[in-house]
Amino acid sequence: MSAPGSNALSRPYLEGLAQGELRFQRCAACGRAQRLARHACAWCGAPEPAWQTAAGTGTVFALTEVRRAPTDAFRALVPYTLALVDLDEGARLMGHAVAGLRIGDRVRGHCVEIAGHRLVRFEPPTSG
Repeated sequence: MSAPGSNALSRPYLEGLAQGELRFQRCAACGRAQRLARHACAWCGAPEPAWQTAAGTGTVFALTEVRRAPTDAFRALVPYTLALVDLDEGARLMGHAVAGLRIGDRVRGHCVEIAGHRLVRFEPPTSG
């Protein structure tokens, strides 16, 4: 499945979503996780950070409620919540979120189909 704006740099991330995985980059030289896909480490400049699969757990860093759909495909979802989550592995990831989350809440991300696109959705972790 191809997503709007996909390219060779984002392909491993999108392939992960298609397989139900949340992926991020980690630099082999300095060990830091990156927030966005890049050709080089944002911290030390080393080339070709490696893709890793996250456990999906993290802490809500920021939230916003979207009241105006970016495309017709998302119009039926409005209003919806987007969250920036600091994954336990160190990367920050944006995704859809259940309503009612607060900054600082622990969450678990998983892949869902929304408006014909494979996306990330965060919700409180299930106790068990």
